[in-house]
Amino acid sequence: MARHVDYALARRAVLRDFNRGGLTRPDVCDAHPELVRAARNVGEEAGRDCPVCAGTDLRLVSYVYGDALKAANGRCISFPGELEKLGASIDEFACYVVEVCPDCRWNHLARRLLLGRRHAG
Repeated sequence: MARHVDYALARRAVLRDFNRGGLTRPDVCDAHPELVRAARNVGEEAGRDCPVCAGTDLRLVSYVYGDALKAANGRCISFPGELEKLGASIDEFACYVVEVCPDCRWNHLARRLLLGRRHAG
């Protein structure tokens, strides 16, 4: 199984369809309010502008999933070093990174990573 899946091609296809008029802004700017809140409060700066509204506050929000995470399964990473700490104590879990614009509500799955002791090194 791949340790890293990048969804850049899917992102490009969505943006291409949006720019050609095949998708409307409400089709691509539909982030759930909780995702927007997480982006504003704990998201990391993406280092690039929003591809839809050109806003400068594009954020990356990371969520972790895995049976071994128990109560932490499905939660947002909210402080630096948290992924490394989980990786050192859990055998395997998945991290999903979502690109979010808090201004226009654009959101897209950016990548999935398999992390943990089983994937260290």
